[in-house]
Amino acid sequence: MVRKVKKTIDTWKQKRWYKIIAPEIFGKTELKETITDDPNKLIGRKAEVTLADLINDWSKQNIKLTFQIERVDGDKAYTVFISHELTQDYMRSLVRRKMSMIAGNFLVTTKDGYTVRVKPHCFTLRRVKTTKKEKIRAIMEETVKNSAKKLDFNQFMQGVVLGKLASDIYKGAKVIYPLRRVEIGKSEFVSYTALKSQPESSAVSA
Repeated sequence: MVRKVKKTIDTWKQKRWYKIIAPEIFGKTELKETITDDPNKLIGRKAEVTLADLINDWSKQNIKLTFQIERVDGDKAYTVFISHELTQDYMRSLVRRKMSMIAGNFLVTTKDGYTVRVKPHCFTLRRVKTTKKEKIRAIMEETVKNSAKKLDFNQFMQGVVLGKLASDIYKGAKVIYPLRRVEIGKSEFVSYTALKSQPESSAVSA
């Protein structure tokens, strides 16, 4: 009796490498590579990199960016922006004794219909009273909302990630009380609603 031998399939040979591409907001830079036997399996997969890796600037290593693969074309997987966040170690390093940290959590909509959650933090030189904390938080909210109203998604997120929004908050809030630093601890894309006055295009897509 002749025993039949099962033919093993080398699944590794069936897999291909794909380049994960950042959206237009980040210059369509190659983020990293990934491998799969089916490109459809890449849809929805997330990729996390630091801003330092993206723009080759070591001083930005504390900024984490998360992207999600939206579509695959050839050997390239195109992504949309999901969120940015400062590392916990960096945020902890900003906290000092005898000072105050004022945190905000605001849901804003850009002028082209993208809803974004933004979490800024103000660090004061010394401890401040509750009334002044409330005034600083109000300025934070007003600054974030006004910026979102004036800018489209790409412009707004560039300001968030590269520090322009934090700088604007600092300029407005330091009038209430001397600040040591302002940071946008986290931002994340929430939803998109097409506006009647805007063409239906995906600003977060590649």
